[in-house]
Amino acid sequence: MKLSGFLTCFICVLLLSCNSSLSINEEEMDVIDSPIVTTNPNIILIIADDVSKDAMPNYTEGSVKANMPNLQALMSSGITFDNAWAYSVCSPTRASIITGKYGFKNGVVQVNDQMPTSQTSLQKYISDNTNDGYASAIFGKWHLTNDINDALTMGVDHFAGIKSGGVQDYYDWELITNGTTTNSTEYITTKLTNDAISWVDAQTKPFFLWMAYTAPHTPFHLAPTNLHSQGNLATDATTIDGNPLPYYISALEALDTEMGRLLNSLPTEVRANTIIIFIGDNGTPNRVAQSPFTRQTVKGSLNQGGINVPMVVSGIGVNRMGVRETALINSTDLYSTIGNIVGISATEIHNSKSFYSLLTDANATKREYVYSEKQDAYTIRNATYKYIKHDDGTEELYNLSSDAYENSNLIGTTLSAEATANKAALIAEANSIRN
Repeated sequence: MKLSGFLTCFICVLLLSCNSSLSINEEEMDVIDSPIVTTNPNIILIIADDVSKDAMPNYTEGSVKANMPNLQALMSSGITFDNAWAYSVCSPTRASIITGKYGFKNGVVQVNDQMPTSQTSLQKYISDNTNDGYASAIFGKWHLTNDINDALTMGVDHFAGIKSGGVQDYYDWELITNGTTTNSTEYITTKLTNDAISWVDAQTKPFFLWMAYTAPHTPFHLAPTNLHSQGNLATDATTIDGNPLPYYISALEALDTEMGRLLNSLPTEVRANTIIIFIGDNGTPNRVAQSPFTRQTVKGSLNQGGINVPMVVSGIGVNRMGVRETALINSTDLYSTIGNIVGISATEIHNSKSFYSLLTDANATKREYVYSEKQDAYTIRNATYKYIKHDDGTEELYNLSSDAYENSNLIGTTLSAEATANKAALIAEANSIRN
């Protein structure tokens, strides 16, 4: 990559732009903030599909862990977040990241909801506020609209992947590249990585790479043996169906191997100027759920196993290394946080509150509440209590400090004064968010 000449010019443009004044109606989707001078770091956002904490290293949930040395290296050199909340299924999480809005505000609350193209994507937000200073690409899963060209319409420079929720066969699938469809028989995790490496290598300015792997989403399968440590497992459907966990783990380990190859492909000076964000999009599929989660409290549910996802941040600008962070984080928060990373000054926009300062300061201001929802319920929590309200009127209340995995619903019991006060505060905040 040839960045040095461009960086000099780009910094000059940024310095000049700081003297200009832009006025945009706050009701419009496309909000522009005054950029600030930065070192123009590259951003790689890696989204794993259907991953909760139970199969992940460095989290206490689950007993069968994937061997993920590349992710563990990011954990050792960065921050592991314990309380990141997403949605219980994939499309709403991806929509929340790309718009910085909760699902009821961006139109995507459940799978197959269509995100309006009038929404200002994170990629366009970055472009508008950096004088088109960043190249952007999405590789892998889109699953936000039926027309894959919408990614390009909404400001993404390059798209290569799939438009739907998954593939029928990881070894035989349709690849869409900027609107053109071809058949690929290359293992999808490897192919996406190859294409991303080629794209990054061709860039001449800072880049924002959205790497949306389909792994380890179903179908359960055995990944190529050179990419995982699960061994030469049988590949007949009966064996896989009988115990899908090692196959799920093989796909997750393959993701880690290919993620490592992507990161290792970066020239030294580029890697040194890159921040990496890893996040799961929702809970584990119920057939491979591990204790303390159950089949009823993972993907598709508003329980912790469905929405409390792994998240790791490492790289340039992160000086808290090898630490755990308990701050409450919403998936929406990636919007303003990535905006701060590229030099946009706004720390709060739409439903996104930046956690950028947490990358360097453990005592930075933190969220008081996080929120998630699905088509028939919503949930909200603070540092201690979690409340769930279903459309049929039923309620759930948990003290997560003493009941981390929601075994004892306090509704229907005599609530303590503390529990009563927290329930009222959670409902009030939820009403404020939703109205």
